[in-house]
Amino acid sequence: MPTPSPWHRFLNTTQIRPLYTHPPSGLKWRSNTAFILITIGIALFTDLFLYGLLVPVLPFMLEDRAGVPDDQIQSYTSGLLAIYAASSVIACPVAGIVADRVSTRQAPFLLGLAVLLGATVLLFLGTSVPVLVVARVLQGISSGVVWTIGLALCVETVGPKNLGKTIGTLFSFLSAGALWAPMIGGILYKKAGYIGVLGISFAILIIDFVLRVLVIEKKVAHRYAVQDANSNYTPSTTPHASSPNHENDPGDDNESQPLLAKRNEEEAELYRLPPQKSRLARIAPIIPCFANPSLLTSQWLALVQGIILGSADATVTTVSRELFGFDSMKAGLLFLPIGLVDLFVGPIAGWIIDRRGTKLVSVVAFVYLTPVLVLFRLVHAGGLDQQLLYGGLLGLLGAGLSGFGAISVVEAGAVVEKYHHYNVDFFGESGPYAQLYGLNGMLFNLGLAVGPELAGELKEAIGYGNMNIVLAAICGGTAVLCYLYIGGKPKILQRGTK
Repeated sequence: MPTPSPWHRFLNTTQIRPLYTHPPSGLKWRSNTAFILITIGIALFTDLFLYGLLVPVLPFMLEDRAGVPDDQIQSYTSGLLAIYAASSVIACPVAGIVADRVSTRQAPFLLGLAVLLGATVLLFLGTSVPVLVVARVLQGISSGVVWTIGLALCVETVGPKNLGKTIGTLFSFLSAGALWAPMIGGILYKKAGYIGVLGISFAILIIDFVLRVLVIEKKVAHRYAVQDANSNYTPSTTPHASSPNHENDPGDDNESQPLLAKRNEEEAELYRLPPQKSRLARIAPIIPCFANPSLLTSQWLALVQGIILGSADATVTTVSRELFGFDSMKAGLLFLPIGLVDLFVGPIAGWIIDRRGTKLVSVVAFVYLTPVLVLFRLVHAGGLDQQLLYGGLLGLLGAGLSGFGAISVVEAGAVVEKYHHYNVDFFGESGPYAQLYGLNGMLFNLGLAVGPELAGELKEAIGYGNMNIVLAAICGGTAVLCYLYIGGKPKILQRGTK
């Protein structure tokens, strides 16, 4: 047998030992479902909080510290936001493949935090564009690791039954980190300068580090034969069950047993993979699952979510500066309506997803967002009335974003769970969930990369109002895709094929 490399020894030594005879102190509360989810939520919050903290500060940092000319600030701002997301695009799938091959997720989770610490130091010490670029690259790599490991750990912790509500709540943390941070960053930069922004960054990093060190995964706790009452973790493959996310799932109580058996067999044929797998599929087993249109559409939703969020990050500060003469503090306050609305609507949307399925929420959310984005054309230079109009529209935008934030993850998990159930020998006990959420994070961050560039270029070429018309068209087309593919075929099309 070949000798394991130092890298593999590092990734597999944390917490895992051949025989569990001496449980660590606090094992029960450290492996508690609520504590694990809080740790994941804080990790997601920290990642996007430090990303968003600089959104209202970047234009002023580029001008004051890096000496960028005023007419190039929009371009450089969009570029630095895109660089962060582009590095996450590369990091996410790599993190997913690694995470599905190691015995514990804690080591790569901590490694991602160490990279984020280095990025934060560079961001606040750098006085040139190249240093800021390197810092954003490191920050993006950390984001890819946190997104992938965090979502995979979430699925392992709660199982599929309550995934919608859980992901909806976690995405509220994520959105709060991305959208509240600009407000806090703008205020701190105005009142305390770079030292104030740096101080809160390190305070949050310390809290995040302590939680990541303390948390113990369910599968590790299980080896000590300790599980809390709320745990959904089992050491074997999660049993297949009908999901509310797919309208054509079997399980209707009124169906006769022969018809139910027939539908079960039809589902098995749909999700069972051929015995011969390509070399690429053996390296990344998640790839064959993407023949499923519902899974493909769910990943498109992650991309669109990133595009809209990235567009807001790149333009709200510059638009408020141009139209209202806002400084960093006032520009940051404009992100407050998005964050407040999202914090309350996100868990509610997740609760509805768990009970009514993903199709209803996704179609309603994207149909709703289409006219909201069109209404941004009404905003123009002016006084308090225009500022209130802009803030109100941003709040409506936040409601739409929170409405479909969890759908991509929940829908993708429901589809891959079925592939896992019918192909256990290929996917193994743990399944390809880290790879799935690595790709999901890759596409979300690709949207964050494309969004600022797309928004910045369109804003300069056709104006801010017309830029939002383009985003509205994307949302309208996505609503159609959601109706056709998210949650399975619509019932009217199912009847047409019988």
